Amino acid sequence: MLFNDLKLMDSLLRAVRAEGYTEPTPIQVQAIPHVLAGKDLVGCAQTGTGKTAAFALPILQRLSQTAGRQRGAIRVLVLSPTRELASQIGESFSTYGRHTGLKNIVVFGGVGQQPQVDALRRGPDILVATPGRLLDLMQQGYVRLNTIEIFVLDEADRMLDMGFIHDVRRVITALPTQRQTL
Repeated sequence: MLFNDLKLMDSLLRAVRAEGYTEPTPIQVQAIPHVLAGKDLVGCAQTGTGKTAAFALPILQRLSQTAGRQRGAIRVLVLSPTRELASQIGESFSTYGRHTGLKNIVVFGGVGQQPQVDALRRGPDILVATPGRLLDLMQQGYVRLNTIEIFVLDEADRMLDMGFIHDVRRVITALPTQRQTL
């Protein structure tokens, strides 16, 4: 099977080819059609098997093919346990989505908040965040999650092992009940 067989749009296939990918990994073969169909999904695979592309590619396609509810509204939230992983996920969305016109930002603690607030004001389509900084920004009124269409809980097991269960629950209660969850 090739990436062309997964019914991804040309702009995503160009980005995938530019990265040197020709054949999707097993997690990508299984996940991409389900995510494109708008179904909820739980995926499990080892590090380095392409899990991020398995959700990022179909998310980028879905956002590109559907109009947002509101201009400048955050449509996707990816919650990540560490800033290193959040940064990697953000880079993947930028790389795969470079021909789509969609904007993503990454927010995490341990750095100055103002550049992240400024980026939020520019209206990203996709927000990648760690729980602590996200909750801080929500409490300060900089982030509202009522327009989220797709919620990704990346490395959920690790996040829970790190003690983020209460933070994750607080985030989930702020999300719309009608959403796709990965």
